Amino acid sequence: MQSRLRAALSCPVNHHLTASSPMADSSLARLLRSPFVNALSSALLAALWIMFAYAHYLSFMRHPEPSVILLVVSETLTALFYVIRRPPQTISVNPLDWLLAAGGTFIPLCFRPGDNVLFAPASYLLVVGVLIQILGLVSLNRSFAIVAAKRAIKTDYMYQVVRHPIYASYLISYTGYLLVNASWLNAAIFAAWLPCMLGRIFREEAHLSQDPAYGSYMQRVRYRLIPGLF
Repeated sequence: MQSRLRAALSCPVNHHLTASSPMADSSLARLLRSPFVNALSSALLAALWIMFAYAHYLSFMRHPEPSVILLVVSETLTALFYVIRRPPQTISVNPLDWLLAAGGTFIPLCFRPGDNVLFAPASYLLVVGVLIQILGLVSLNRSFAIVAAKRAIKTDYMYQVVRHPIYASYLISYTGYLLVNASWLNAAIFAAWLPCMLGRIFREEAHLSQDPAYGSYMQRVRYRLIPGLF
């Protein structure tokens, strides 16, 4: 079952956009690259981020916990790099890719501070996660993407360790956040986000591996998130 799921998620993404492909002239492709869609997604991200940041600000004012601010910093960096990203060379128009990207991006903004602490030292995971995220974003720079797309193939710095260092940072940060802000809501959010992240990984690799340079990179860097494990 697991192997079939992996094969389905990692199957070649046939719906992609390049400047020279027939898809470049399709209505869907033009819509997805349009200023309207870009503005709409940016507005949605900004609205969710404002609600997310405000809820954590109120929590910090009641209980000054550094872990609360660190997650706000983490999500702010994601929003910032989304705004300054460079235009893609190719971008998927596969609906599944867009659904996974939306879930992986917007679902974590529903996290809310909680009063139940399952494991207090887990707050250090937030520190580690945010530091890895910063290094990953600096390594990726303006090639940051939400939907499976190719802007520039990045293979240096953090990308020499694992193929998806930013997703690895999210996994660390959100795990730490859940353990120090335990609630059924946060557990449900984490459970909904995790398959979106894993799906994005397989779909993005299927899209990027159409470039031989990325195929060679996958041979050199074997692991996606956790060295020696996955």
